[in-house]
Formats: sequence, C-alpha cells, structure tokens
Amino acid sequence: MLKTRSGLPKHCTHVVDRHGKRRVKFRRRGVSQYLTGIPWSEDFMRQYAAALERETNHRAGVGASRTIPGSFSALCVAFYNSAEFAALKTSTQRQQRGVLERFRRDHGHRRLADLKRIHLSAIVGSMSKTPAAANNLIRILRRVLEFAVTNEMMAQNPARRLKGYRSASGGFRTWTEDEIAKFQARHPLGTKAALAFALALYTAQRRADLLRIGWQHVRGNRISLRQQKTSRELAIPIHPELARALSAAPRTNLTFIVTSHGAPYASGEHFSNMFRGWCEEAGVTGASIHGLRKAACRRLAEAGCSANEIAAISGHATLREVARYTSAASQELLAERALARQVATEGEQTLPNPATRIYPTREKL
Repeated sequence: MLKTRSGLPKHCTHVVDRHGKRRVKFRRRGVSQYLTGIPWSEDFMRQYAAALERETNHRAGVGASRTIPGSFSALCVAFYNSAEFAALKTSTQRQQRGVLERFRRDHGHRRLADLKRIHLSAIVGSMSKTPAAANNLIRILRRVLEFAVTNEMMAQNPARRLKGYRSASGGFRTWTEDEIAKFQARHPLGTKAALAFALALYTAQRRADLLRIGWQHVRGNRISLRQQKTSRELAIPIHPELARALSAAPRTNLTFIVTSHGAPYASGEHFSNMFRGWCEEAGVTGASIHGLRKAACRRLAEAGCSANEIAAISGHATLREVARYTSAASQELLAERALARQVATEGEQTLPNPATRIYPTREKL
C-alpha cells in the first residue's frame, strides 16, 4: 500500500457525494465503496483492508470462467469464495492466497483426481533448500484439499499424512541482555528507534500489533488492544521504561511507530527493513523485532512469572507456545529461585529433616 499525493491510501480518492459532503471513496476493478472515519485510523484501515480483499475475491470470481472444471485452479477459486476462507483474518487470507497462487501457477491445470501423495511428496522434496516454506505449503494444502474432500471435489486428501521437514532452529532468535544494552546505548530516548524498541520489549506484541498501537490505545496506565492474529483483548500494564519512552512521543500521529513522513507503516516488511538498519547501527546482527517479543517473555520468566501470567501480557493462546518462547530463560537463575522457594517453604513446615540441615548456606559451601 502506497500513500498517494492526496495523502490517502492507494486506490482512494476524495469525492463529493450527492449531498455535497466530501468523503473518501475506494475504487478498484469492479469494487467501489465509501470509507468512513479518519484516513489512516484503525477503523478506516480495517475498512480499507476489507475493500482490498473484496477486490481480490472479485478478480478470483472473474477468472472462474477460465478455469478447468475439476482442476486445482478450480479448487482455488471455490476456496477463495467459500465461507471458510471468508472467516479467516485478512492477513491470513493474504498469506494463504500467496502460497496457493504460487502453487497454482505451476500446477493449477492439473486434475484433482490425478493428484496423489507421491506427487506432493516430490514437490515438497524439491524444496529442501527452503524447509520452512515447504512446511508452510504442506499445512495450507492440507486445509485446501480437505475443503475439496468435504465439498466432494475429490475422494481423499493426499496431503493428510504428508511429512515435512524437521525444524533445526527455534525460529527467531531471542535477544540477549548484552544486545539490548547495545541497542539502547546507540538509540537514546526520543528517537524513533528507541520508541519502537521499547514498545516491542515492554509489550511483548507481534509486529502487526506494534505497528497499530497509538495514543488511542493508552487508557490510564495500560495499553488496551485487540490482537490482530488471535482477536484476543489485552490490557497491558505500562512498564516504567515504556512510560518514559512514550512521554517523548508526539501526540499528532495515529500510531507510535511512523515512517520518516509521519505516516503509519503500510508494510510490515518495510518496518522490519528499517529496524534491521537500526540494529546494524548498534552493532547487533542476526536479531529481529520478533526476537524482542521472545526477550520480553524470557525476562518475565526469569522474574518468576508463571506461564499464565506471561500469556496475559504476550497474548499467547496456549501455554505450550509460552514455553517455547521462554526456552531461552536462564536455567541457572530459575533453578536458584526454585530452590530458594523450596527452602523457604520447608522452613515454615514441620519436617523430620529441617531445610537448614539439608541445604547449607552459601557461606558453608
């Protein structure tokens, strides 16, 4: 999405309606509608994203007449126009459509009846240099081909037991305390880099949500938001360091994190590229904005927070995900705190072997 000369998102223009009122209208390839609210605001951009999605679905419907019945391409058209696809988040729709369209470009002409597991296995095998992309393709194909089975477009799902690649890494790397200190030393309070960094480290939110947060989300001493990925409602207490960073933030922008032109970032990748540059300036390599989400969870774990307490801030849907994000927490520190709690508890109980005799003090070791 680009900002036009009018200051509006791409495909939007100012028009005067039949009542003489100046409004914003979205026009693109068969889709035309008015957008309400302040341009670039959260509600406005939600309407804009929905309009873009309707335009994409419209194009898919137009192309339906050119697809071969019973082909994978025909399946894609049916899936895009299904209630199941419509129920997905806009960001999820965009991501799944991108994967499917790449697969469709090479294999869309193939008949579903001829699609076997051996064929999919060969395709996945050719993606050994990009195992994460291969695993993502398998996950999406399973869903789409299951849709085909449910709608009697094919007899069985050949991707159901298709095996992918075993991940050798834990995903995005967690920031170390040394890296955090280096970044903060290079980007002092009052800079855009420092504000983005503080938001990521002290709210533990995903990139998509970080780019949406603004003063409208600050309510008292909390940041209240609905997560884009999970739709979970969160009220996150503002850390003192984040409060200091926010005190230096202007109140004239719709979001805290803005481009050099003062506009919200239209692309998450654009922001990631900018953040990567800030990291390089600080001498931090191989780190990402999502790694700060992991660092936030690690810090909470090392502070003695339970998995449920960490999830209350990060918004993770499962405790298994919390455990994965806190795997970088210091084992030595956590073990010492666990033992200290055990000793304190045993000291208050009547036990046959008091804790003072079982566990000598550090001075006696």
